[in-house]
Amino acid sequence: MKTRKKSILARCVALAVLLTGLSLPVQAQQFEKNILTGGPSGTYIQFGRNVSDIAAKCGVNLQVQESAGSLENFLGVRKRRFTQFGIVQSDVLEYLKTFAADDPGVARAILGVRIAFPLYNEEVHVLGTKDINSLADLNGKRIAVGVEDSGTFLTASLVLDLAQVNPAERLTINAEESLAALLNGQIDAFFYVAGAPTRIFQSPQIDGDRFHLVPINDPTLQAVYVPATIPAGAYAFQADPVDVVAVKAVLMTYEYDPNRNAYHRESCKAVSDISHLISSRFSELQETGHPKWKQVDPTALPPGWNIGSCVNVGLDPNYPLTCEGDLPTVGAGQGGSESEANSAYRRQICATIGC
Repeated sequence: MKTRKKSILARCVALAVLLTGLSLPVQAQQFEKNILTGGPSGTYIQFGRNVSDIAAKCGVNLQVQESAGSLENFLGVRKRRFTQFGIVQSDVLEYLKTFAADDPGVARAILGVRIAFPLYNEEVHVLGTKDINSLADLNGKRIAVGVEDSGTFLTASLVLDLAQVNPAERLTINAEESLAALLNGQIDAFFYVAGAPTRIFQSPQIDGDRFHLVPINDPTLQAVYVPATIPAGAYAFQADPVDVVAVKAVLMTYEYDPNRNAYHRESCKAVSDISHLISSRFSELQETGHPKWKQVDPTALPPGWNIGSCVNVGLDPNYPLTCEGDLPTVGAGQGGSESEANSAYRRQICATIGC
């Protein structure tokens, strides 16, 4: 199974490197600040817009960019200029970390990439026809698993392998194309990894008499992933709660060195600015942003990955960026047995939002 997963990862890395290499933004008069998110109907892009909105109130222009998903976003913060942030699934991080030791290409891909903030758990949605009542029923079916440089593709591939499911056909198309194909009878089900509720499943075209969310209650998958439940009524077609599994979304950045050159200096400042705004206006994000902000635990750092130093600079309560309505700092948290960078992050984030 490891060889197969490595082959999947190698293809995805190659595609994502090509995408990031072809999409370098042009230098603008004002130093560009960008966050790579996801497709137009997903949760990533809504989170990106929420952060961009609070930044705009403080005179910081953060541009929200659509993307194919997690792997493109990860490599974007590594290789794409003027792209300081990208939202990534935690199981994509695990893929990369697992294969970095014996794959020089993957090792180069993760070099210098750092955590900015842990975000929320993303549910694995499988929307299928009513005759599909479990993952086992996907055997011999036509399914869509996301485009090859997306987190959905990697998660769907691993889920199917772990559940020992062999579909007759796997289409590598995006969520919008997948929904259209399902409605037209061209496929039987499709995977989409996103924080519920996500906009694509709010489409009035989804008929609850024909389609439903397929439960994921395989014990192996629940041991590998986080068991989760999409509550009843999360979507108009879904009357009952559905047991699924979830992965954590993480905001990634790069380890810029402000002493290296002007580009690194400005990029580090952009990371510090946005980090300060997320931490100091965290309550506002929870109150006015996507409902998933209420589930964000900024201290839930994924193991094996470190916080960026420019992030910690921005978390300093004396950081020189203030906006009307900034929240006062409260309390103080305790650090655990971890790296110096992560301990510093945990202390400062707890002092700001309380832990």
